[in-house]
Amino acid sequence: MAETTGQAVLVTTAHRGVFFGTLIGEPSKEKVTLASCRNVLYWDAATRGFLGLAATGPTKGCRVGPAANGSSTLFDVTGVFTCTPEAVKAFEASQWKA
Repeated sequence: MAETTGQAVLVTTAHRGVFFGTLIGEPSKEKVTLASCRNVLYWDAATRGFLGLAATGPTKGCRVGPAANGSSTLFDVTGVFTCTPEAVKAFEASQWKA
């Protein structure tokens, strides 16, 4: 697998976690490290599934937590999906509003 450091990705885990962040290093099935990791807690039907998050980003009906400071390591990785520029822009603009 080619080095993809600095790429914005969506990561899924065996524990049903969905995360957005900037890839640090090379991902593996065992773990992946992200900078500015954000947890996607909920996405609405308009998002059209978790891959819709990677394609277009969160909509106003989604619930995305704030970015963690520094780096975060996620374990038991089931998928790493490259995000489009449109998705990155939507994640960067998203704020959790009750």
